[in-house]
Amino acid sequence: MPPASVRATLIEVAKLAGTSKTSVSRFFGPERERLTPSLQARIANAATTLGYQPNLMARGLKGGGSRLLGVLVADIRNPFSVAVVHGIEQAARTHGYSLIVCNTDNDPEREQQHLRLLTSYQVEGLMINATGQPEAQLQALMHSGVPLVLLDREVHQLDVDVIGLDNALAIDMALNHLVQQGYRSLLYVSESPAHASTRQERLQRFNQQAESLGIKSQTLILDNSAPHIETLANFTQHTASSPGAVLCANGNVTLAMTRSFQQLGITPGPTGLMGIDELDWCELITPGITTLAQPTDDIGHAAVSCLLNQLNGSAQASPVCYRHAPRLQIRGSTTL
Repeated sequence: MPPASVRATLIEVAKLAGTSKTSVSRFFGPERERLTPSLQARIANAATTLGYQPNLMARGLKGGGSRLLGVLVADIRNPFSVAVVHGIEQAARTHGYSLIVCNTDNDPEREQQHLRLLTSYQVEGLMINATGQPEAQLQALMHSGVPLVLLDREVHQLDVDVIGLDNALAIDMALNHLVQQGYRSLLYVSESPAHASTRQERLQRFNQQAESLGIKSQTLILDNSAPHIETLANFTQHTASSPGAVLCANGNVTLAMTRSFQQLGITPGPTGLMGIDELDWCELITPGITTLAQPTDDIGHAAVSCLLNQLNGSAQASPVCYRHAPRLQIRGSTTL
């Protein structure tokens, strides 16, 4: 039998680097800048030679900080979630942190399980794209000293920083663009807004602004039983004399409605098609789909900055909402 591999120890790294155990500990912790560049190089070379990896869990239990941040997303398959996590990882890595990412699949019970799991890993902060309304559990985490930031969606009665899109501005920009293009009737399509504050905000803003602009409008909530093909077909039949457009509330809806357009043989343009969220394939579908792109990297970086401000005691006294403006990407799907 081959000999079992033995994990290199911090003491062995210190011996090979010709320094103390304390210096090696500082090198792998938040006090690395206290070491001279030459000492840092010696420790790095020794660690590489020995294949040493610090035990972040053990360090967290000893009160030294795990250098881990937790990210909880409602749906990892959602392009928005993927893009924001990428921005978070970039920012975290820059500051010497690693991520533990958990996906709830829009299941509130699984969300509770993952929150308990992330706490057990001694994460130094949490960024949460909530599925349900886990205010009790999040309140308990806050009282225990764990910094929290909410991504995109708010949680009732929880006073923490919220990072996401300026939903009101996004709807206003979409409506202004569609009206300027000559569309006079609109179909707004969304996934169920029941447990997502973002969807609620966008739907409410659409209804308010459509009424104030005097636009003929209707809404469609997608679910497994909704006859959205029939609704779309009926909508397009009544837009011959008054040009109509479909506004999609997020990337998942844009994909669903693009498939419906293709199934019904509808050419985007005469019937407009526009989506919130920029997706890689939107420019590839003839004639190209107009979108409002979310600044996902900026949102991810801002979330990490908020957590670090809480960790170093420089956070603002009162929680704030950081709402980022979208970018309008005009393509042929909104050209009459």
